[in-house]
Amino acid sequence: MTRLVVVSGGGSGIGRAVAEGFAEAGDDVLIIGRRASTLEEAAAAVNAAVAGERVSWRAADLTDLADIEKVAAQLAEGGRSVDVLVNNAGGFYGLDQPDTLAGYAAQWRANFEGNVLPAVLLTEALLPQLTRPGARILTLSSIAALRGPGTYGGAKAALHPWNAEQAAALGPQGITANIIAPGFVEDTEFFGERMTPAGHAARVAQTLVGKAGQATEIAALARYLASPEAGFVTGQIYQINGGALLGRG
Repeated sequence: MTRLVVVSGGGSGIGRAVAEGFAEAGDDVLIIGRRASTLEEAAAAVNAAVAGERVSWRAADLTDLADIEKVAAQLAEGGRSVDVLVNNAGGFYGLDQPDTLAGYAAQWRANFEGNVLPAVLLTEALLPQLTRPGARILTLSSIAALRGPGTYGGAKAALHPWNAEQAAALGPQGITANIIAPGFVEDTEFFGERMTPAGHAARVAQTLVGKAGQATEIAALARYLASPEAGFVTGQIYQINGGALLGRG
């Protein structure tokens, strides 16, 4: 039976690679994000690559309750349960060092609202529609959750105890919940123009394998954790950072 996979932040970077990986495996995928043109282009490209209409899209701001409720209603109207939910939406908000208390408060709020609320609220909205038993919840965290920087890392770290809570509550229903915490992954929009050759080299040097991560490697881990073979894996934080945090977490 064809599964339904929902991927937030699925229009680019890791989210797009995850969506493509599931589509290649024969799953139906709904990608969600704020930028309609990016989502539309991603869906068309992946569908062309897999030679089928596997990927659909929906523009939504996952910090907006009305948008989230519309997404949940659309899925409910479709009559299919959600087999895999990948919470990937997020980003680094507020790049400049604040010089006022108001600035610090705004930066912390922006990172919390942009990284925590999309995962928590979308999951909560879709809980009634998750397949029981067998659904998989995967949430993208970051190496920053274990070493900083504080505002972005702190927001990502907040997802870890929440994931443990989800795993404990949903385990008896046959639903697993796990965290994927990538290190440096190149060729995404995360760093944008901030990434320099020196910055790239420094991040590669932190690894034990001498290379940057690839979005396809994160996608491969996501597919494993969403597989029937991973039914005994839940409540975990999977680091995938080339050994950059060896012995931590």
